[in-house]
Amino acid sequence: MLSYTASRIGQTLLVLLIISFIAFLLVANLGDPLGSLLSADATVAERAELIKQLGLDQPMLTRFASFLSDLLQGDLGTSYRTQEPVSKLIGERLPATVELAVVSLIFTIIIAIPAGIYCGVKPKSPLARGIMLFSIAGITLPNFVIGIALIVIFSVQLGLLPSFGRGQTVELGFWATGLLTKSGWQAIILPAITLSTFQITFIIRMLRTQLMEVGHSEHIRFARARGIPERTIWFHYAIKNTLLPIITMLGLQLGNIIAFSVVTENVFAWPGLGSLFLQSIQAADIPVIAIYLIFVGAVFMVINLFVELCYPLIDPRVLRRRS
Repeated sequence: MLSYTASRIGQTLLVLLIISFIAFLLVANLGDPLGSLLSADATVAERAELIKQLGLDQPMLTRFASFLSDLLQGDLGTSYRTQEPVSKLIGERLPATVELAVVSLIFTIIIAIPAGIYCGVKPKSPLARGIMLFSIAGITLPNFVIGIALIVIFSVQLGLLPSFGRGQTVELGFWATGLLTKSGWQAIILPAITLSTFQITFIIRMLRTQLMEVGHSEHIRFARARGIPERTIWFHYAIKNTLLPIITMLGLQLGNIIAFSVVTENVFAWPGLGSLFLQSIQAADIPVIAIYLIFVGAVFMVINLFVELCYPLIDPRVLRRRS
């Protein structure tokens, strides 16, 4: 187990190092920090001093080492657009994105897993056929279309839920949360549903396929031949064999929710990292874009590491297969 864990952590750190190098190249070769940080009437001496201060006169590898050192110390650079530390911008927007992602994942788990199990156990029932028909729409329709439709129905026509913003927030130290206020919960419902729609339909279809495949396997047929009740077969044998792919997909879906919340946050004017990323692209704010890419890469890698470390706890055969 220790060698397995060390191997996975080593692979994660290597990938994060590669992602950081790509982000460094983005910062180093795109945009003009001097033009953004110096005034129009800056002298040659001021320009030379800033070049030295930013380390732009150093070799590439030296600059990359300095970039990594600054990252590890929490210095994420300065935004070209606002002239504020990138860490401050990320810290202000992070709570909104994390809360939206967590609520979306909760919706996904509560809806997708029971619906997927039902469709896998009773694939020919009218309800299962209806769920699968709904899942086709959820997979094919873009997020922004679903979001706009929800706004038209629940905000414009019914007036039940707000169409933009995060609602009232409560400061808990460095974390500003909207989950402790009524307006915060009302504001998060529509974007969370929009963001989770694709994830819900994807998990339903995947779980249905997995259960139908397991249901026709030899050990399930043998269990039926022994006279074991169908409920026990499905919930003790079949579902247990689908845990690994389910956990893998749920972990990856959480990463997808955080990484691809850009469109949803823009539709609902949600003040998270996705909207910050769009604003930075429009303003060619390279430091913010680079840190966002590192953050998304780190999220995916940490989630993937956590999922892989859970594998041996669910199925000890994983260690034997990889030893």
